[in-house]
This record gives sequence, C-alpha cells and structure tokens, in this order.
Amino acid sequence: MTRRLSLCYAAPGQRLLTTAGPTRNVLSVAEALGDTVDVTLAFRSLGEPLDSPRFRLLSIEDAPTPIASRDDVTVRGLNPLTHAKYLHTLRHFARRAAREYDIVFEKGWRFSGYLAHQVALCGGLSALIENDVRYWNEPVRNLQALARFLAQRAAQSIAARCSRGVPLVIAETEELKEALVALRGISPERIEVVELGVDHRMFRPMPQEIARNELGIRQDVLMLLYVGGLDLYHDLGQVIEGLARTQPIDGIELHVVGDGHLRAQDEQTAQRLGVAVHFHGQIGHQRVPGFIAAADLCLAPYQPSRFYDGKITFSTLKIPEYMACERPVASVPHGHILQLIDHDITGFLVNNDADAWTALFRSMPSRPRLGEMGRRAAQRVAALSWNATAARYLELGYRLQTRTTSSSLVPSLRD
Repeated sequence: MTRRLSLCYAAPGQRLLTTAGPTRNVLSVAEALGDTVDVTLAFRSLGEPLDSPRFRLLSIEDAPTPIASRDDVTVRGLNPLTHAKYLHTLRHFARRAAREYDIVFEKGWRFSGYLAHQVALCGGLSALIENDVRYWNEPVRNLQALARFLAQRAAQSIAARCSRGVPLVIAETEELKEALVALRGISPERIEVVELGVDHRMFRPMPQEIARNELGIRQDVLMLLYVGGLDLYHDLGQVIEGLARTQPIDGIELHVVGDGHLRAQDEQTAQRLGVAVHFHGQIGHQRVPGFIAAADLCLAPYQPSRFYDGKITFSTLKIPEYMACERPVASVPHGHILQLIDHDITGFLVNNDADAWTALFRSMPSRPRLGEMGRRAAQRVAALSWNATAARYLELGYRLQTRTTSSSLVPSLRD
C-alpha cells in the first residue's frame, strides 16, 4: 500500500483567527489537501480553538495569543529583537519540519521565504505560496514613519534573498508574478501561478427576503454591501462621497461588514454627509453569506495607487465569494478583477473615485436587473474551487519532488 504524502502547510506570519480572510484562505486549502495527503497546519499561534478531521493543527510558538485579537497578523511592530527571536524559533522549526514532512509549503508573510529556505538548507523539500509583495506606499514625514520604512525595507531584503533560494514559488495572479520578478529578482521560470478557489458550500445563493428578515433590513431598499478591511487598500470614503452626491438617496443603504483603522474616519464622513451607512463591525465568518444574500450589489473598492506599479497584485477573494452568492460586483478595472467582472453583465468596472461612483449610482439598474446580473456572476465563478487550487499545489509539489527523488507518491485530488 502506497504511503500517503506527509505535508506541512505553515503560515508563520499568522495567528489562527477564522474571521480573517488570510486565515480562511489557509484553512480552505488545508481542508482540500486533507482529502488526499496527511496535512499538518502550522500557525505562529492559535487565536481560537479549531478541530478538523482533515488536518492536524499546531502552533510554531508556545506563547498564548488573546482570542480578542483584531486580526491574524502576528508580525506588526518594530522591535527587531522580537523578530530576531522568532526567526531563531523558525530555524528550529525548519530543522524539525525537514525531517518530519515530505514537503513544506510556506504561506507568504513579512519575511516570505525564510522558513522554506531554511527547510531547503536542512535538506527538505519546500515551496513558497506568495500572496503579496508588501510594497511601501506611505509618505515618510516623521521619525516614526522613517523607522517603519527602514523596518519594511530590511524585511523585504530578507524576503527577497530567501525567496530566491526557494526552488518553487506559487503566486496567486500573473500580476503578482511580475511584481515578484521585478521586486525580488526571482527567476520567472521558478514561479507558477495558481488561482484561489471558492467555498461553494458556504457561499451559495440564498433567498434575499429571508436574509433581510433575519438581519432586520427593509425589503424595499436598494442595499449596497462591502465586506472586508477598512484600510488604505480599500478606500470606502470615495464610495460614501459618491453616495452623498447621488440625489435622491432615499431608498439606498450601504452596509459595511468588517473593521480597520479607517473605520472611525468613514463613520464620521458618512455622518457629516448624511449618508445611510450601517457599520456592522467584525462578525462570524458563517454570517457573511447572509449579508451577501441580503444585498443587491456588492462592492470591492480597491485603491490601485496603494499597490506596486499601480496594479492590484493579489487575488481578490471577496469578489468570487460575492459572485458565488449570485450577486453582481462593482470594483476597479485592474489586474485579476478584469478576468472576473464583465462590465454591465456580471457587475461594474468603476474607478475608485467619487465621480465614478456617483455616475454609477445615478444610473443604477433596477433591482430585478441586478438580480439577473448576479445569476450570471455565479455562473462565471462556478468552476472555481479550493479542491482545484489544492490539486494544483500538489501537482507542482510532486513535480518538484520528482526532480529530487524517485518516489511515486502521486494520488489524485478531484472536485
């Protein structure tokens, strides 16, 4: 009987927090991988309890993490001693992982490639799954900003050097592949592009009337919805400004699910302009599809200027999840988004500025027309699945393995 492949999928820059998108990404892939191979899922720390029959869960560090943590990022701050201590911990983890697992996948983070490179140095097989290039896009106006800039530059120098020492890098989009070549000097021949999936069991069509009754939302309003972080990468202020310019605005509501450092500013803007915006804060992940079902149009207001070369490089997970729930999406005409949204068919391509949003809201189609667009949107993403993503990861892992061993551990993973 052929032994099952032993795989470690490590997220060294994350704590396990199921309300956070990056954590859900990792968990979804691990669930799919677990159908075929023995998976150990390693986070830096565990922010909440979780049990799954498809993978084993462990913490890279033993230090406890408060369950009330606002997000899953565990490497914020400037303390170089803390970072140095953790990198030392990762080297010990890499030596153990190189012995215990057939292959180690590292999820990208501030020091992307560090763990995978250390595993390779220890004789193990490893790959980096990268989701961003962490490009500096803020002005340096004071000493604190300068310190953060220098810390970011140092971290990216380490990431670039380590990434070049990893035999396989998996990127989410072609735009990200181009950025990794340009910013980290990784050979394009060692980068493969694998699209992210959608959990269709969770994100699926549901009756709008029932969803609105459960949430206490009026049946007659045109409901706009944004789900995600309130930060520099998602400029919701332009949407609010566009709504304020739209007359009349009675009968249109914007609902916001999520949190971030710009929430207070967005709330103040909405109040000052007299726009009907409802901020729901962070909610349990299982409740998100209900909000999407209640909506007529979902928004993804990215700000391309905040990304390297003005291009959105990562895979926009929220957009296919919106679409899988039969909802049209309005987002910016950039990068991977152009492959998902067909303008005026499955959604709208809109520059993220107040004038563009105003023009869209003033020419908004009827709610029945939006419903028809949503059904077409669901068809567009029907083929996306986490099983397909996991199968591609494994295919690349086995291809890497055949270059270093004659093992024949090649099971199949199907949707």
